[in-house]
Amino acid sequence: MKNVVIYSTPTCHFCREAKEFFKKNNITYVEHDVAGDRKIAEELLEKSGQMSVPVIFIDNDMVIGFDQPRLKELLGI
Repeated sequence: MKNVVIYSTPTCHFCREAKEFFKKNNITYVEHDVAGDRKIAEELLEKSGQMSVPVIFIDNDMVIGFDQPRLKELLGI
């Protein structure tokens, strides 16, 4: 099973789409809310150089934004 982590905010449309995609495909994921935790936001910036969301990590691969074809490729679906 792949380790999936999504950095998101509650108001982000693309974050909601990504999480819905995971649920629809029975993909377990860990969510980090960058709006609610400054330390998590700093962690995201350090890991990705990004201040926008969603940023998704699948194992060691990073996907910026809701790039469904790339997510499918990395998840093997």
